[in-house]
Amino acid sequence: MRLRREHRILWRLYGYSARLLKTKLFRTAASNTSFPEVWLLLVQYFERLPGFFWVVQRNSFFTMPEILENKADLELYSPHPEVRGMTTLDRAAFKRTIVVPVLKVKKEVINKLLKSLKHITLHRPGLKRVIDDPKDEDRLVLLDPHKISAEYSLGESEQEILKQFNIDPQVSKYNLELTYDNFKTEEILRAVLPVGQDVTSGFTRIGHIAHLNLRDHQLPYKHLIGQVIIDKNPGITCSVNKINIIDNTYRNFQMEVLAGEANMITKTRENNITYEFDFSKVYWNSRLSTEHGRIIELLKPGDVLFDVFAGVGPFAIPAAKKKCSVFANDLNPESYKWLLHNCKLNKVDKNIKNFNMDGRDFLLGPVKEELTKELPLLTKERKNTLHIVMNLPALAIKFLDVFKHLLDGKPCSTDLLPTVHCYSFSKHDSPAKDVQEWAEVFLGTSLEGRCSTHLVRSVAPNKEMMCISFQIPAEVLFKKQCTHEESPVEPASKRLRPNEDSPEEKLTSLKD
Repeated sequence: MRLRREHRILWRLYGYSARLLKTKLFRTAASNTSFPEVWLLLVQYFERLPGFFWVVQRNSFFTMPEILENKADLELYSPHPEVRGMTTLDRAAFKRTIVVPVLKVKKEVINKLLKSLKHITLHRPGLKRVIDDPKDEDRLVLLDPHKISAEYSLGESEQEILKQFNIDPQVSKYNLELTYDNFKTEEILRAVLPVGQDVTSGFTRIGHIAHLNLRDHQLPYKHLIGQVIIDKNPGITCSVNKINIIDNTYRNFQMEVLAGEANMITKTRENNITYEFDFSKVYWNSRLSTEHGRIIELLKPGDVLFDVFAGVGPFAIPAAKKKCSVFANDLNPESYKWLLHNCKLNKVDKNIKNFNMDGRDFLLGPVKEELTKELPLLTKERKNTLHIVMNLPALAIKFLDVFKHLLDGKPCSTDLLPTVHCYSFSKHDSPAKDVQEWAEVFLGTSLEGRCSTHLVRSVAPNKEMMCISFQIPAEVLFKKQCTHEESPVEPASKRLRPNEDSPEEKLTSLKD
């Protein structure tokens, strides 16, 4: 009894491992060879158990030779092994011939049959599922060898379908030639790069440009990777790679053309708005489209938006489309040029006032002037809101000190004070808390219970892009009567202690 109980327990373990092997292993990369070796040890262990092979036979279980055969099938769709290490793309070298199962079918029933058997037919880029039979007028339907048993026999449900169409269920073998055009991007790159190294086939698309961020081990193959991306993605005619971090005054990064035309002037659409710009001279990040839309959703017609670091207009233009009054600024002359262009392109040039200034000067000049004019006009009956967007994550939080005693006069209703949306990077374990504390340092007051933080995206491991939103406290925005020389006390959590970096020094680390 004890032996039988042990058999049952071990058999369950064996069966679970088998299902895992069937469903998971054959869908992973061919380079993963460790699991079959462990499986072989498991089989060898079970072989020593009395009655084991009787159980295997009774359950029609697959044996180790079948496992090895299926493992070989993993390489069925791999290009020719000789392409390993290729750095200059040679498309002809990817040609190879594989054996696939086929069904011989009368041409009169082809269309109806394909609908019924689409789950087992072969699907490859640029490859027809039906070809002519060289021997007669019938057609050959190509089947996916990964979905057909090793004996090339169909399941009962498929055989029943064939019976309805009066088709012979006999499956034959066919020598199929695969070329470069039939392989997918990931399959090509996995065949070329050294075994075990990460294969990055993803990219950001900006119009006709594919923007890649290649890792160091991929750089020897960068031109090949760039060309493959172009070949496999219709409409992409240029691929580029970022070659340094964004660390210059105008917030655009240096890039290298990997393949294709060196045309950096592109057109793209985001949230139903069209933008044109020179991608090599301005900052654009398609991954921020959701965040752009989130802020625009907060606005209503008649609101006022001050965009301090406007770029080519992803906040400003949709806000103007929403009938808001927009003041947009950017220091980069190229960004300013394309901002003006995009305003006209989207027919909102009359709704936006554009500036080419330093962000601090923009806040101290046009923003201060407009707030001085707008705030006295705001009443509880007129509830248009004022928003200030500061999207320069590496530095924007440092500009918050501009708001300290920016305006003269008496504070208006706290409900009508401008709302700031300030972006920042954080490598802290608690990024929301970190960003709030830095905002408090530069504002000179606590924001506890008066702000919200939003995770925009993960920029890198342990580096988050955050947005902190808050209404500027009245005691910060307005000058106090008779206390012009007072400076707000920093929150205790951010007061400098001996040997502690200054806020400016610490902010430098946020630029990384």
